Amino acid sequence: MNLIEYLRSVDDRTLQLLISGAVIVFYLILIKIIEKLIKRYGKKMEIALPRVIYTVKYFRFVLLIFVLMILGITWDISFEGLSVYFLSFFTVAGVALFASWSLLSNITSAILLFFYFPYRIGDRIRIVDGDNSIEGIVFDLNMFSIIIKNDDGQKITYPNNLALQKAIIMIK
Repeated sequence: MNLIEYLRSVDDRTLQLLISGAVIVFYLILIKIIEKLIKRYGKKMEIALPRVIYTVKYFRFVLLIFVLMILGITWDISFEGLSVYFLSFFTVAGVALFASWSLLSNITSAILLFFYFPYRIGDRIRIVDGDNSIEGIVFDLNMFSIIIKNDDGQKITYPNNLALQKAIIMIK
């Protein structure tokens, strides 16, 4: 008896349990692989550990959403019965997300900056923003902003989404 014949002979609940188990095992393995890859990249690029941890948590959350969707499809969860709840939830979530689009923009920018930001903590940079240019040493890089310490010792918080839009010059 091969695998296909065996799967045809089992009942629906057993098959759903097998698929659910396989999806969960795949999720756990994929999380470990992604975590190792991000940590290795962070170590190679000398990225601060808190930024690496934030990025790992972000990817875990996104994968968990996909796993929950796959499990919902596997178990034939009726979306007709849940549609009122989903509609209510997404209405409230839409209003909340619209109100906090800047926050989400900064988090998304932080993920992009994690992989593509060529400057590290301790580097001296200038963010060119017309009359509002900022110059100083990168003090911290977090999920929402870049903290720059200027020559006067002041810590300036610069949003990640603006950092992606402006020219940044490394000063030697």
